[in-house]
Amino acid sequence: MFYSIFTKSIMTKAYQVILCTFPNMDLARQCAQSLVEKKLAACVNILPAITSVYAWEGQIETAQEQLLLIKIPAENYVFIEDFIKQNHPYDVPEIIALPIERGLPDYLQWITNSCHVMP
Repeated sequence: MFYSIFTKSIMTKAYQVILCTFPNMDLARQCAQSLVEKKLAACVNILPAITSVYAWEGQIETAQEQLLLIKIPAENYVFIEDFIKQNHPYDVPEIIALPIERGLPDYLQWITNSCHVMP
């Protein structure tokens, strides 16, 4: 349970935004569609054409990628991580979860209602 001094409200559930990049729009859309259809995520935003600069196998690489912003109840994280690892073309996909510290209560409830909250 989280207490916010700014909103004077209590968040009784934990929520996350997961960041995940894909090499092209088709794969990004397929993943986003599947996550929402399977009710693992409430919403997935696709930010197209980001440029990533990273070190890989001793080289500095630059790539055009698509960034997914995946909104979930925190208890679904492990299931989404497994799904992405099984369906992602990268050897080591970017899967980073950030906590949602505050949010519009109605929106957070919508996330809960839109997902099968996994045990």
